[in-house]
Amino acid sequence: MTAYRSILAAVDLTPGGVPIAARACEIARAGNAVLHLLHVVEVVALEPMGESLGPVMQIDQQMTLRAQKQMEKLVRELGLPPESGHVESGSIQSEILRYAREFNSDLIVLGGHERHGLSSLLHRTEDSVLHGAPCDVLAVRVK
Repeated sequence: MTAYRSILAAVDLTPGGVPIAARACEIARAGNAVLHLLHVVEVVALEPMGESLGPVMQIDQQMTLRAQKQMEKLVRELGLPPESGHVESGSIQSEILRYAREFNSDLIVLGGHERHGLSSLLHRTEDSVLHGAPCDVLAVRVK
């Protein structure tokens, strides 16, 4: 088995996302791989054709700017080059898969959340990425 060359870590920029980024960083450094961190701001407009679209776009821009600052801080803390951090808006699953293809990633690292009851039916990011990924996927357990 060859070492991973290009790793994409999907992070949520909360304190729970730091261990995911750190684990991906460890794997990248151990194998001398390129690491990209990705955070996706997902904003869903309730009335896509209504008058409220303007405020939703403004909120999206504010959230994206805040996320970019948080990503810059995380990249610095991990000692990664500035171009390693990426922030996008859109569908989380779609953006992770798009970036994995764009960077020819051979590993995607993301958080694996333990779910019970109704939450196990509602949040399927990990499953969607796993089944759509062009490469290996590592789920880091998030407590």
